[in-house]
Parts: sequence; C-alpha cells; structure tokens
Amino acid sequence: MADWGPVLIATILFVILTPGLLCQIPGNGKVIGLCNFQTSPVSILVHTIIFFGLITIFLIAVGVHIYTG
Repeated sequence: MADWGPVLIATILFVILTPGLLCQIPGNGKVIGLCNFQTSPVSILVHTIIFFGLITIFLIAVGVHIYTG
C-alpha cells in the first residue's frame, strides 16, 4: 500500500501558498496582496516559513495518511 497523504498535502499547500497566485504576504505596499501575480524575496521567505510550519503540523503532529490499494 502506498501512503499518498504527504504527497497530496504537500501539493495542495504548494499551490495555495505560491506567492502571488492567491495571496502575497507581505504585498507590494500593503500587508496582504491578492491575486497580483508578483513576488518579492521577502514574500518568498514568508511563504516558505508558512509552508514548512503547516507541512510539519499536518504530517508530524496530526499524522495525515491516505492509503491506496
């Protein structure tokens, strides 16, 4: 049986937390920019820290597992 939980959670979080796609923290001149398709080095760093924190919570603390087969 294959455990697809980590793959699915990581893919969903990557799409949601891509800077500039849905939101950008910090935005250009604002705290949060929505759907502006732009990015900055600070925004990349913030989104990376948020991604690492959420992936750690979902995979280690909660233990999400999805088995197939």
